Amino acid sequence: MSLVRKFMTVGGATLGSRIFGFARETLMAAALGTGPMADVFYAAFRFPNLFRRLFAEGAFNAAFVPLFSKEIEANGTDGAKRFSEEVFGVLFTVLLLITIVMELSMPLLVRFVIAPGFADDVEKSSLTVRMAMVMFPYLMCMSLTAMMSGMLNSLHHFFAAAVAPIFLNVVMIGALFYALYTGADPLTTAWYLSWGVLVAGILQLAVVYFGVIHAGMSIGLKFPRFTPNVKRLLILAVPAAITGGITQINQLIGQAIASAQEGAISALQYADRIYQLPLGVVGIAVGVVLLPELSRALKGGNLREAGNLQNRSIEFVLFLTIPAAFALWILSDEIIRVLYERGAFHAQNTAVVASILAIYGIGLPAFVLIKALQPGFYAREDTKMPMRFSAIAVTVNCALAITLFPHFGAPGIAVAEATAGWISTVLLFVTLLRRGHLAWDWALARRAALLVVAAAIMGGVLYYLRGVFAASLASGSPLLTKLGALGLLIGVSMIVYFAVAFLIGGADLGMIRRNMKRKASVEPPPPADL
Repeated sequence: MSLVRKFMTVGGATLGSRIFGFARETLMAAALGTGPMADVFYAAFRFPNLFRRLFAEGAFNAAFVPLFSKEIEANGTDGAKRFSEEVFGVLFTVLLLITIVMELSMPLLVRFVIAPGFADDVEKSSLTVRMAMVMFPYLMCMSLTAMMSGMLNSLHHFFAAAVAPIFLNVVMIGALFYALYTGADPLTTAWYLSWGVLVAGILQLAVVYFGVIHAGMSIGLKFPRFTPNVKRLLILAVPAAITGGITQINQLIGQAIASAQEGAISALQYADRIYQLPLGVVGIAVGVVLLPELSRALKGGNLREAGNLQNRSIEFVLFLTIPAAFALWILSDEIIRVLYERGAFHAQNTAVVASILAIYGIGLPAFVLIKALQPGFYAREDTKMPMRFSAIAVTVNCALAITLFPHFGAPGIAVAEATAGWISTVLLFVTLLRRGHLAWDWALARRAALLVVAAAIMGGVLYYLRGVFAASLASGSPLLTKLGALGLLIGVSMIVYFAVAFLIGGADLGMIRRNMKRKASVEPPPPADL
């Protein structure tokens, strides 16, 4: 299967999850708006979500996948199965201990880490503690899910791992429909959602477990033993966990600062959901597929193939995210108005959330490029350097968020996160170039510049058409009219962008063929020392 077809497999499943996510957020906006219960729920959910990224996606996509791939290459399926059972035993035990400690410490964590701004409101603080305690076991389910997803990706079974997140959105949509149908108040709705998160975690774990069995593997629970392979995994996983969760760390910092202003947490969350669509479909797909592919190429000594994979991934990312960034910047008001403005979500909410979304749009290419660049380190079992870059980004994010929030509110936090994302991208890119792990490609640089030109022309057309369709996109227009106008704008912008990109040379049929066919330039491994 070609590289881009694998991207499309994962991206398609992720797109399905994101579409359900839009439906979920639309219902949540109607049911909760940006009121206090929305702030409470999102604050409580952010903490298990942070640990999911730290202990699950970051650690295992970065550390487990290369080692698991190495075991497959060296010792076959039996060796990989033995390694996965060793890891499963240790991971299960560690997660159980972490869950117990966090549940007991939740009141202190909410007061000093999750939402210090709630300290003066006893009711909000107490509700956040209780909802976080209900949702925190989601971490355990999702960490085990991430491990099995890593196994599936290494075995080239991408679909089950990619489709599992849909169940979170399906369960939460069901809870919201039930709440709206029964006329539940915001507090009851938030409780339905909290229990729904836990149920969804169990379902996601079941999906990937059966996927692993279908792939010809099985995992038994064994007594935890720190074997050499497990120790090596831990050495790689700790810095990788921090790096993989950098976005969540920055968002947790932003949430802690935003908790001082009512509605700021939920405003950031609603904007985050929109930009997660291109980030998820492109960024997660590239990161999930590229890491095992790079790992296999490097383990086989195919350095030229590894370089080609890295460059094709960057090319794919730029081709799709540059126009998306322009579109989010120009159409932010219209997107938020069409998707969210109803029920408890009012016009003034639209203005705030749209300004945040526009800023996230500027950071979008950086957030996605990080997903394409980090595997260049992880596949070589270097997780420490990206962690150092993450530390720099977190420091910048903290300083900017604290400085800007008093003056600009929630949009200031978005500026801090976008700036931190671009700093991480530049550091990763320059380091790969200096090490010789990424070859500078002038043709790729030229195409990237032309893609910016194509996107700018598309942006000009969008700006003009936005004025033409202003009446159809106004707050008082029927929903179907607004949806139709927004869909038409997006459709026209895609036609303009692709037409101009091909016309001026930012994209060509050769680029499509390079990405749709995996013709790796395979180098023989260096001769063994005599």
